[in-house]
Amino acid sequence: MKRIAIIMAGGSGERFWPVSTKERPKQFLKLASPEKTLLEEAVSRAADVVGESSVFIATGSHLQEATKDLLPFLPPHHIFAEPHKRNTAGCLIWVAANLIAARPDDWAETSLAILTADQRIVPVQGFLESVTAALETVEQYGGIATIGIRPTRPETGFGYIEVGEAVGAASQVTRFREKPDIETARRFLVAGNFLWNSGMFFCTVGTLMTELTRLQPEMAQVAMECAKKIAEGKSADAADIFSSCPNISIDYAVMERAEKVFVIEANFDWDDLGSWDSLERSYPKDPHGNVSQGTARMIDCNGSIAFNDTEDFNLSLLGLENVVVVVSGKQIMVCEKSRAQEVKRFLNS
Repeated sequence: MKRIAIIMAGGSGERFWPVSTKERPKQFLKLASPEKTLLEEAVSRAADVVGESSVFIATGSHLQEATKDLLPFLPPHHIFAEPHKRNTAGCLIWVAANLIAARPDDWAETSLAILTADQRIVPVQGFLESVTAALETVEQYGGIATIGIRPTRPETGFGYIEVGEAVGAASQVTRFREKPDIETARRFLVAGNFLWNSGMFFCTVGTLMTELTRLQPEMAQVAMECAKKIAEGKSADAADIFSSCPNISIDYAVMERAEKVFVIEANFDWDDLGSWDSLERSYPKDPHGNVSQGTARMIDCNGSIAFNDTEDFNLSLLGLENVVVVVSGKQIMVCEKSRAQEVKRFLNS
């Protein structure tokens, strides 16, 4: 059975402003290591699973050229550039349409590893084992599989998966739970049968289209009509058809109501890099709990983050506690670390 990896790499560049922008969202930043961007790391991991020739990127049309520049070894037809922003469900509708157009005879049997480009994952071997187990699960039992992360804290910024009975190397998903309040997150942590939702999932193209036809028939129709136009070389017509696709997440569209969903507990360390404060879980800290990147000096500071994305300025912090200070281009951003997820408010003020 053919296996391919799809790395979802869109985004609007809000969470890591001012370093990230609409034209340079976080997958183009070196947030998990100083050597590689998040997208480069994601491609490397995916290649270990399915081989480099079977790695594809799903991104927005405005990021197509930047993605090509960052990944020059990737064939241009391995970049699926959505003509309109339609959330993760729309992303996969466009992916499915392109795969159906390219493989008209055997598209239904193709196994998909839907991966993300904005996470810290170590070690790679554990990731390889978990993804392989997820693919083998859907190839043996059908349905859809996801990877769940064992919680290490009562986190309110992640969705959760309630775990049911074991099925081979996986477990049945009882239900998905939205991002909880702090008290609910504490109950989930104590209960022990809840995992963080990694946002990765696995199925065959046939299963994806079957579930879409059952749950979101208008979206399934869009996928098939787009596939027909893409196969005919009528990309503009396909883009027009795709514009009618609803703007909803794949979790809401399919995962939460799919007939058969499994979860594999991750055999690796994971973190969703969703805001500046996540850097303190990725980068080494000094003896006072500070994290710095780029040219930055910190004196008598505690629990703070200094990120300098420039070569022309020196960043110096004195006597600060639990703050984030970021310098990029002509922008300087300072906030309390506890409010790091709110920096996108600057873009709307």
